[in-house]
Amino acid sequence: MRKIILSGVALAVLAGCQTANTATDKIRDRQVIGRSSLQELSPGVWVDPRGCQHWLIDDGVEGYLSTRYDPRTGLPVCNRGDAPPEYVTGPFRAGQDVNDPI
Repeated sequence: MRKIILSGVALAVLAGCQTANTATDKIRDRQVIGRSSLQELSPGVWVDPRGCQHWLIDDGVEGYLSTRYDPRTGLPVCNRGDAPPEYVTGPFRAGQDVNDPI
């Protein structure tokens, strides 16, 4: 009988150790400063030294970069002549809350 009572107490103690799920949504990316979502910012296009294009968003605190793919072929968009290498075009800093003088 004593083992049953101790088992019940142990289960009650372990049940009390469970914490509430307070984790934030890891799928949605948010700005550190400000209230708007990064999905609302407009990306620019950065051209790497080989001529391949990358999406670029800068919220003033962090910068986000990903390869630009052709939606039909799934291949990276790489061509010369659209923009000079290592150059960014577009409003990649539009909507940022932190002034980035660089």
